[in-house]
Amino acid sequence: MTNLGDLEIFASVVATGSMSLAGRALGFSPAVISKRIKRLEDRLGTRLLQRTTRQISLTEAGQGFYDRVLAILAGLEEAEAYIGGRSAQMQGTLKISAPTSFGRLHIAPHLKTFMQAHPDLAINLILTDEFTDIVGGGYDLAIRIAELTDSSLVARRLAPVRRVLCASPAYVAAHGMPGDIDDLRRHICLPAHNHDPWRLDGPKGALTFRPEGRLITNSSEVIREAVIAGLGIALRSTWDIGPELKDGRLLQVLPAYEGSHNVTLSAVYPSRQFLPAKVRVFIDFLAELYGPVPYWER
Repeated sequence: MTNLGDLEIFASVVATGSMSLAGRALGFSPAVISKRIKRLEDRLGTRLLQRTTRQISLTEAGQGFYDRVLAILAGLEEAEAYIGGRSAQMQGTLKISAPTSFGRLHIAPHLKTFMQAHPDLAINLILTDEFTDIVGGGYDLAIRIAELTDSSLVARRLAPVRRVLCASPAYVAAHGMPGDIDDLRRHICLPAHNHDPWRLDGPKGALTFRPEGRLITNSSEVIREAVIAGLGIALRSTWDIGPELKDGRLLQVLPAYEGSHNVTLSAVYPSRQFLPAKVRVFIDFLAELYGPVPYWER
């Protein structure tokens, strides 16, 4: 039977991408880590890792084995949590990836409540507008606002996302209100930082519009400030610009059209048979906090 410690070492090497980093985390020398990985491969009769001077990557067999090792280790953690009664008081560190603006507006303000309920649990919250490699980066979960298509991850929907076309009163006064989608082509648009086309749902169903504009940025928050300042028309989520819509600093443009309803707010995590208790509790916390009608829509 394979040594459980070898499985933990293997998982750590994959998560960190380095035998040295894995050794540092587990208290072993790189030589010991390398020897234990070789012992595991010899026992299994197959190569699990491809090693070069610069990086370590999984073989096809290694990927399948890694997915199952994660399930085993997560199951052990769940079993220990059950026996130790830790479900009400988590321990360790929860590493989370989230979009920059959403994390700042709708996760950070609520961390105090969650952390007071679980005083022995540390939070490592990484904010980025890029899709992170959850497994490679060693994340426990990621919060994503997208149409999810990655079947290698498990997703739990937390809330619907409503995105509207909007502009400032100053922009509308200077350029007029567009009458239809085709009319948008004569307007200044503010594309998303990743330059994706706008996927919209309208009276005749789904359509795609590619916005054109003079502002190029890698920051979603810059686009938000630009539309408020009157630089053009943007497609923004109501969780991001709800207060501005309510107080009149922004006006909804072409209200018959909204962003694709296939985009949702979800928590995603590696495919595992059992969720670690700390991950499950945090996801439950967010699901209850947001709900089917999130507070920013009320």
